[in-house]
Amino acid sequence: MKISFIQPSRNNLKYLKWSYDSIRKNQGNHEVEICVADDFSNDGTWEWCQERMENDAHFKAIRNEGPTRLGHTILYDRLINEVATADIAMIYHADMYLAPGAIDAIEKYIEPRKIISLTRIEPPLHPDGPEKILRNFGTEPEDFPEEGFLDWFAKEQHLLANKITEGIFAPWAFYRADFQKIGGHDSLYAPQSKEDSDIFNRFMLDGVEFIQTWEGCVYHMTCRGSRYNPTLTTVGKESNEWLAQNMRSTRNFIRKWGHFVKHDSMMKPIIPPKYDIGIKITNCNSELLELLEPWCSTILIDDEMQVLTTHYLDKEQKNTDYNLADKIKTTPLDTLQNEIVVTVDKNTFTDYDFQILQQLPEIIQANGSPGTYVLSNMSLKINKMNEYQSTLINL
Repeated sequence: MKISFIQPSRNNLKYLKWSYDSIRKNQGNHEVEICVADDFSNDGTWEWCQERMENDAHFKAIRNEGPTRLGHTILYDRLINEVATADIAMIYHADMYLAPGAIDAIEKYIEPRKIISLTRIEPPLHPDGPEKILRNFGTEPEDFPEEGFLDWFAKEQHLLANKITEGIFAPWAFYRADFQKIGGHDSLYAPQSKEDSDIFNRFMLDGVEFIQTWEGCVYHMTCRGSRYNPTLTTVGKESNEWLAQNMRSTRNFIRKWGHFVKHDSMMKPIIPPKYDIGIKITNCNSELLELLEPWCSTILIDDEMQVLTTHYLDKEQKNTDYNLADKIKTTPLDTLQNEIVVTVDKNTFTDYDFQILQQLPEIIQANGSPGTYVLSNMSLKINKMNEYQSTLINL
């Protein structure tokens, strides 16, 4: 099988070298094209890439010359659309060691309209879950006991033979044609965070099948690219850059989908309905506007002098591609024409009310019908219950 590994990289050269060596050692008889995008690194990544291209005919690399970081949301797509030549590609991280037999397992299951995820073996840095194997083989390449890992894996792999579950996460292999059909990753989330959950939702709505193979594995040191990259933060601490971008991307995910990221215990997406919801707020203040704006299609506030709105747009518009000036209605003559309207009074709005709003699509799906209702301290008017999530499949 011919497959293109897709690897953006920024200032994580030691992980990239470690990952590269594992791929070349354990690729078996497959033709593996490694495609790297250097995102304006200053740690020698590009020089190493140039040396690899001279000595490895199946290694390709491009470079973002900066000074602005593009992030993997953009660079994944550039590598897939402009660099990769195989029909099958795989999103792959630099902090992953490819276990023997992994590409055999991909070949066993992959076909058009199917995405194959390899099972992650991870140190206990994050909560355990049924979709992964917790086993501590270190968190830095220099501490990785390669022979010990390979011995352990050889004993374990036969226990995982033919086991498959549903779920999708990195590393995930796919047909490039299926990726291109829906337009790839949404640049709304650039440079990173939530772009994977967004595209997984869109694949699922488009009818693509998810398969996690347990006989194909990687050892994953976790989050060495950005979140816990030691060049960006102290050991064991999330970087401030990642925290800020994750907040922006979370708010944009809610604006687009109407809910937080949701998935089952095996990491298969759960997609509630996307309704046309408007929120009307009386006695609004800046905090409540900031809290509720992402959760609706349109928001109406009592701000005739545009003081709250101007302040909010100055603060928030730079963080999203959505036109917030069109979304926020303020004049006494404005009315909400949304199919579903929620009315909120800041003076009576509670944390419990906010919890209800966050679950409103599921509540309406389960129990809703046209009419007017009281939800805690809020009123709810349902005119129509059209669902719009399928309109989000293609960019």
